[in-house]
Amino acid sequence: MRYYLDTTTLFIRGPFRAASTGISGGIRSVTTLFNHTVPAEWDHASPIKEIELVTAAAGTGPAVLGLLTAVPIRHLCVLQYDFITVFVTAGIRQEPASGATGAGTVNIIVYSSEGMEDSALLETILVATEAKAETMLADGRYSGTPTDAVIAACEGEVKHRYAGRITEPGRRVRDAVLKGVPEALRRYESGLAQEPAFFIYSRFQGEHWVEWSPHNCPYYPCHFPGQRCDFCYCPFYPCKNEELGEWSPSSSNGQVWNCSRCTLLHEPVVADYLKRYPDAPLEELVRYRKQQKEKIIP
Repeated sequence: MRYYLDTTTLFIRGPFRAASTGISGGIRSVTTLFNHTVPAEWDHASPIKEIELVTAAAGTGPAVLGLLTAVPIRHLCVLQYDFITVFVTAGIRQEPASGATGAGTVNIIVYSSEGMEDSALLETILVATEAKAETMLADGRYSGTPTDAVIAACEGEVKHRYAGRITEPGRRVRDAVLKGVPEALRRYESGLAQEPAFFIYSRFQGEHWVEWSPHNCPYYPCHFPGQRCDFCYCPFYPCKNEELGEWSPSSSNGQVWNCSRCTLLHEPVVADYLKRYPDAPLEELVRYRKQQKEKIIP
């Protein structure tokens, strides 16, 4: 899996098995997931056409599952909990006359780097929806909106037959959604967010969520002086490329992908290349770095 954003759309690319409750949803194998912000003057009568237009403009091919939202993509929250990554945009409109809560959209995309059976993907949608409703009701809101949608996607060898709330994937999905939905609503309602937020589930000094920020990072430089930090929250994680990282024991007696020594996206020439070509696969970036190094070797 890798993901990237343009001004209006989150794209997630990979060889996925996925299920969606969104427009033209269902369950099938796809190569692209996306969450797209529609313009204010958007024609609500043609959501399928909008999905097709985004797909055609991005050149992703037909194997796509997409979601639509009026929430600007800069309000996106990305939450990483081991092998689960959750992407959330959320906005609830206020009725101007009464100030009461009106319609809106809460979109959730759940990705697992560990494979799931189709039944587990469907159960993941149930867990994410339940957690969304729980956190919204606790905040004095309705449990959802008429246009909410969820995508659950995975890749790799099947490891999970079930994904209920007490399973390994279900517990992580639930925690990430409980954290992500209120954060996404807060960001949207404040109107102050200028870029997406990234949260990592940490076990350092107790289990808790940590928000990562590229500004005033206390660990800079964590690799080398002059490094670039545009992609500190790596869009390829977990890449599983053993030239860049390795599997390490986790505190839960499993394994976690460890890429702490990888400097690929911190190297200025590679970071600039990825910003110019956001759809470039990891293998292309590795080759490009090698080519640039060969140019400067006398």
